[in-house]
Amino acid sequence: MSSPADTTRPRTGVPGYVDGLERFRTRNGTYERMLTRRDGRQTASVLAGYRGTDARATCADEAERAWLQSSVAPPSGAARSSLRAVDLFSGCGGLSIGLAEAARALNRSFEPVLAVDIDAVAAQTYATNFPSATTLARDVDDVFPGRVGARLTSAERLLATRHADVDVLVGGPPCQGHSDFNNRTRHADDKNELYRTMVRAAEVLAPQHILIENVPGAINDRRAVVQRTADALDGLGYHVAVGVVDLSAIGVPQRRRRLVLMASLTHAVTPADVTDRHRRADRSVAWAFQDLESLTESGRLVDETARSAPATRRRIDYLFENGDFDLPDRQRPACHADGGHSYKAIYGRLAWHRPSQTITTGFYSMCMGRYVHPSRRRTITAHEAARLQYIPDWFSFDAVTQRTALARMIGNAVPSRLSYAVAVEWLR
Repeated sequence: MSSPADTTRPRTGVPGYVDGLERFRTRNGTYERMLTRRDGRQTASVLAGYRGTDARATCADEAERAWLQSSVAPPSGAARSSLRAVDLFSGCGGLSIGLAEAARALNRSFEPVLAVDIDAVAAQTYATNFPSATTLARDVDDVFPGRVGARLTSAERLLATRHADVDVLVGGPPCQGHSDFNNRTRHADDKNELYRTMVRAAEVLAPQHILIENVPGAINDRRAVVQRTADALDGLGYHVAVGVVDLSAIGVPQRRRRLVLMASLTHAVTPADVTDRHRRADRSVAWAFQDLESLTESGRLVDETARSAPATRRRIDYLFENGDFDLPDRQRPACHADGGHSYKAIYGRLAWHRPSQTITTGFYSMCMGRYVHPSRRRTITAHEAARLQYIPDWFSFDAVTQRTALARMIGNAVPSRLSYAVAVEWLR
């Protein structure tokens, strides 16, 4: 296993795309991407509709923003060659969105065969968007109950038979036990052992490639779950690499660092390789959702604004009336009034020209982070948060009826750009 590394090295070149790997153009009323494979062949795929009439070369920033803003999903790739995937701890399906886009870029259809998440609302949202998958609202540990290294249970043998020939296994085990904000059980939470389930799933399903993501703090777990997982997958014959990726470096419009474990039976690709080959210039909040600035209430839950308490409204008013983006301590609650804290971004306002801070489940609340809209006296909507999470408009949350469930799904999602870039490196 390669040692963990931070893959945020700067790179020179043309802003907006990496020369030699991807090019973009407008043609026949669409934005197209041309992806170069390892053998030099190019594959063209449609990203989104284009309202102009001219055919021209364009950059990743324009084409990928059109994909993010599109209310219609792009056409799928060729059915004759499918990308079969399993998504564990799937949430609403952020990682699967990226896998689907990688399949499309390579002219393959996307065939998610199994998704599992204990959150029933998230599982239903996944099933709505990926109806071909068997989606289970269950504890992943119950689906793969056997011990690592033990003979397969009867239930696991049935899974292996039903879901054979898996190309990619992805998963983001719950990260609360690793978070630096969790002072109670940080690095010693029993949930951290859910990494073990990813190894067991690899034993059962024998996928060609495996992606596991988490917060960077997972590497410091007192039980060394990341190292033990890497060692176990290495023992199964996988090429394993671990590293920290700043997702803003690959085009996600927020500051979000993730620990990435990549394992492949065929390619020794590292997180540093992924960052280098898929690097984008910093994308701002404006790039992500300024087109929604004048959007009125659409009647959809994703566009509803939070109803803030009077004290919160006064703090938001202060930011705008004084042209501030950071709320002074004297305007904060008593616990912050005397300073001495490190939570500068809390109660803050987003700036159009910068990436956002990390999106969490608390994006509706001013007291949970820098979530005040850049130009509107409110916190951001779920629609705007989804854009920052690299979830396109065509992805449906329409069956969700509670704002708390919506915030939980979007805040916990993995930006799809990560799994896209990783999968392309394995499969191109």
